[in-house]
Amino acid sequence: MNHLTDEAQLKEIARQIRVDIVEMLFRAGSGHLGGSLSATDILVALFFGQMRLTPADPCGAGQDRFILSKGHAAPLLYAVLARLGCFPREELFTLRQFGSILQGHPDSSCTPGVEIPTGSLGQGLSIANGLALAARLSGDPSRIYVLLGDGEVQEGQIWEAAMSAAHYRLDNLTAILDRNRLQIDGRTAEVMSIEPLHLKWEAFGWHTLQVDGHSISELLAAFKACEQVKGRPSIIIAHTVKGKGVSIFEGQKKYHGVAPNAEEYQQALKELGGV
Repeated sequence: MNHLTDEAQLKEIARQIRVDIVEMLFRAGSGHLGGSLSATDILVALFFGQMRLTPADPCGAGQDRFILSKGHAAPLLYAVLARLGCFPREELFTLRQFGSILQGHPDSSCTPGVEIPTGSLGQGLSIANGLALAARLSGDPSRIYVLLGDGEVQEGQIWEAAMSAAHYRLDNLTAILDRNRLQIDGRTAEVMSIEPLHLKWEAFGWHTLQVDGHSISELLAAFKACEQVKGRPSIIIAHTVKGKGVSIFEGQKKYHGVAPNAEEYQQALKELGGV
């Protein structure tokens, strides 16, 4: 796949994907809106500007691999995979329907392009560790990418996996943290503080970067920097806004796991240029 380097092109893809997310959730009447919109720029930069993959078979041998640890952001992943050509875009609008290939959380048994089922929070980094170790042992040059939620890093398994990745010096592993500061029950600082976040990851032996998670150029530069790191895993703490792109959704915990109503849907399409 030829990577896109033009920031304007990538921003336009992100806009279109946000339109798809809003449309999917409105039609489904359920799903996770805020965290899908907050991580959109991250996945657009990663899939279209960084990862080595064949669009028709993004889980094929010898390619970079992606794990959506925050599996509730499945609408975002589905919109990206449809744009890559893994399945027709029309399938997006069957989200959460009985018999659809697009379930509420990613399922590799029915969705082309999904590496592994996720959604039980805290497990994705352990899975990524296993893939990174396997790649090393087999001489596979693949890089492994995993997207975490900041509420998710309150899970103990995340920190066990962080220790393990550093112990095994998994320099083919890059984690990205969608740092939108909100989870289903409220602000992460109030539910269970995770600060000082970058210092914790550094103390666990990780190469740690912080970027604006809505800046395509900063994200691309961070991905390239992580490729150069030897002897330890990397994490990019991407500071984002929950519900990014639609003013009524931005920074609101209520939109963590609800679909827009008809009025909100119309406003969102207007702001995103989808009408």
